[in-house]
Amino acid sequence: MLELAEETDLAANAAARRVAAEVRTAGLEGITDVVAAIVTVTVHFTAKDAAQASARREAVGHLLLAALARAGEAGDEPERAPVAIPVCYDPAFAPDLDEVAAATGLSPDEVVRLHVGSPNRVLMIGFVPGHAYVGGLDAKLASVPRRASPRARLEAGSVAIANGQTSVYPFATPGGWNIIGRTPLRLFDPLRDPASLLQAGDPVRFEPISAREFQRLAAEHGGR
Repeated sequence: MLELAEETDLAANAAARRVAAEVRTAGLEGITDVVAAIVTVTVHFTAKDAAQASARREAVGHLLLAALARAGEAGDEPERAPVAIPVCYDPAFAPDLDEVAAATGLSPDEVVRLHVGSPNRVLMIGFVPGHAYVGGLDAKLASVPRRASPRARLEAGSVAIANGQTSVYPFATPGGWNIIGRTPLRLFDPLRDPASLLQAGDPVRFEPISAREFQRLAAEHGGR
């Protein structure tokens, strides 16, 4: 595993994606997976014995360091078109919005305005397939921590914030983040190509919608 920073850093996140892309295309024998996270790149490989494992580990290490050096010299990534994510911030879909507002000294409407206006970008996909961790949360919302007690179930499409990031949940799963809205979109569909609606590096534009619009879009996208 190559660690590019000790904490969340957008430049390190972009470099991690560039390093991972180079390792994937290098054709190094034995590599089975390359995983770019927020500020790390992990390379999985196979080996038939300890000697081969040692040699392949060394080869992977050299490749990672060389890719890192080139990533540092690379220019800015080509800008991608933002992915629009409609979100209903109505109370029925946002059980923690009032609590977040109280904790930040903002009104619920101000929380929504800042969330929508943040320079949101997908840092990584993880936890479950299609689950996006989105960076760029406005500084006034970035201090909101995870909830003290996680919920056993968050509804699919829940949009939640904690620790300076937004999470968008593609499935009904447990979760400890603060739910401030929900999207009717299907974030992960194995019959779609690509299966994940969001990819690491994608700019994201959250767009407020009404509860009525949520129901209409949910029906179009297979229900929620």
